[in-house]
Parts: sequence; C-alpha cells; structure tokens
Amino acid sequence: MNDWNKVPANSRGDPWFTDGNIVLLSDSDPPETILAFKVHRGVVARHSEVFQTMFDLPPPMGEPIEMLEGCPVVHMIGDRANELGDFIKALYDGAVFQHRDISDFFYVTGILRLATKYLVTRLREQAIRHLTETWPYTLQGHDAMVDRALSSPSIGNASYPYVHPLHVLNASREANVSVTIPAVLYFLSIYPLADILRADHPKLLVVHPSAPSKSLVPDALKDYTLMYQHRLQLMLEFIHKTCGERSEDPNCAGVPRQCKRGFAGLTYQLATALSVRTGVFHNMLQATNWIDAESTVCSTCKRAFRRDVLAQREKWWRELPAVVGLPDWEALIAQDLSLTPVATSLLIRHAPATGISEVV
Repeated sequence: MNDWNKVPANSRGDPWFTDGNIVLLSDSDPPETILAFKVHRGVVARHSEVFQTMFDLPPPMGEPIEMLEGCPVVHMIGDRANELGDFIKALYDGAVFQHRDISDFFYVTGILRLATKYLVTRLREQAIRHLTETWPYTLQGHDAMVDRALSSPSIGNASYPYVHPLHVLNASREANVSVTIPAVLYFLSIYPLADILRADHPKLLVVHPSAPSKSLVPDALKDYTLMYQHRLQLMLEFIHKTCGERSEDPNCAGVPRQCKRGFAGLTYQLATALSVRTGVFHNMLQATNWIDAESTVCSTCKRAFRRDVLAQREKWWRELPAVVGLPDWEALIAQDLSLTPVATSLLIRHAPATGISEVV
C-alpha cells in the first residue's frame, strides 16, 4: 500500500470521505487485507488527545511524509479493519449498541478496545454501560437480565445473551474494565471447569475477527475457582442455615409447629435439587415462591421468610466483588463509569426492584 497514489475501490474502508484530509491504514496480516479510511483530521482528533498527538508527530528524520491521494497517511498499528471502520463511524455518528445476536457483542468489544486504546472516554463508557445491561452491577439488573434470558428465543441455536461469559471476561480484562467482572465470574462459575478448558462450547467456536480469547489465563482461573467455591458455600448456607434452621415467626398465626414443618419440607426440596451448577440467587427466589405456595405455612411466616431471604440476597450480592479481591460496587462504578461514590451509592440503593427469577 505504501506505493499507491490512488487507493483502489476494493481497498477503501467505510467510511471514505472524498473531502477527507488524512488516511488511516488498518493493520492486518496478510497485508492485502489492509483497508484505508479517508477521514477528516479535525473531526477525529477532537475526540482524542491520542489522535491529536499521533497526527502532530513529524516523520522520522530524513524520511518523507507518506501520502495517498494527496493526504498524509497514519498506520494504525494493531487495529483490525472491521473495528477501525466501526470505531471511526462511531466517532462521527455515535454508536448504536444492541443485543440481537453475538455479532452485536463483537461490535461492542471492537468499539471498547479502540475507545480504550485511544482514550475516547465518552465512547468507552457507553460501551461499558451497554455491557452492564447484561453483566450488571445491581441485583435488580441481574434479575432483569435473567428474565430476558428466560423469555428470549434462541438465535442461531444460541440462547440469550448469545455470548459465552468467558469471552466477556477476557474482553473486560483486555480493556481494563472491572465493573462487569463479578457478574461475569458468577455466571462463568456455573460452567464446569473441564468444559471451559476444552473451549468447545458453540458460543466459543464462533469465528469473528473481534472475538476475544477463549482461554482461561491463570489469574482468571484463580478467580473462577474462588467464585465457584463461594457460590456453592452460599448455597449450602442457604439450605442448611437459612432454611434448615428456620422456625416459626414470633408472631406466627398458624398451627403450632406446622410452619416449621413447612420450612423443613422446603429444605428437603432444596437439598434434593442441589447440584454443582445451582445458582444461589435463582434458588433463593425459587424458595420464596415455594413457601408462598405452601398452604401449611401461615401468611405471617411467609412474609417474614421472604423479607429475610431478599435481604440476604442483597447482602450476598453486595459482597460479590470482594470474593475475587475487587473493591465494592460503588468503587467499581466510579472507576469505570466516572460517577462519584455518592452518586453510585444512590444508583444502587434506588435501583428498581423486581421479583424475577434467574436462569442457570
């Protein structure tokens, strides 16, 4: 491409502005897949000091300025053609993030990768906010995501959210995003380790230039193991302590000891259904629904049980980041989404409540 005077049509990327004044060349192997993007220097540079600095750097001493179609050329080292095109269009027109299928996730990861690399804060935060719709920082967001998973049809034989949590974990780590990681690890811990190491899940086999790594690196393996063990510990505590040791409420309006027998029956159901893939937040909501439907338990004991279980869910969700050594949710949100700790605390505290169960 260095010798071109005029860029062939099949090597012009989208966007290509005829009145542009600088050409950005993607990086690729083999070289024949490189694309050129003719853009406006001022428009691109205003979004990023990194771009401004790149454009202002003089060529090495004694080397001529590389030109294409009368415009100076900048080689975008490490930038894939598809991601560079999407990124440039997002700088001009804004990005539209969706959840239609796995290609939407790859679009987000490409934007996030380059927005992080070139310090385009607004676009980076927009991409992170989109990811947190699926991999949330609130328990209410978690429940809403699961409700959508339960109601959404499969696309291309893949269930919602169409992407494997290992891909999301690696994309988050690559872009230095932490606010998504606790929820991602929670869902990843539901997958058996042997399956993760084989990396043969259909969602991991999708071929795309923007697909993150499907390998579980040592640090991530440690975090997976911690979350896996933590999830099972919470499940056992919920079954044997929260439910198994449950007695009648002091204001019980039922037949003496009948309510306690109802909780004993619930404990047996939970213990019988327990598996290494059990999701604790899902089972806790299921347990409240089972008790609500149990005719032997009085209304007072039902209300007290639901109140206590929901409070315990909130407590355990708040503690989730600490399982893998991360700061609390408020600090993670402030770090990745540029909100003050006070604002994030209010955001979490006043998130809309839902009564939705989760898919495992």
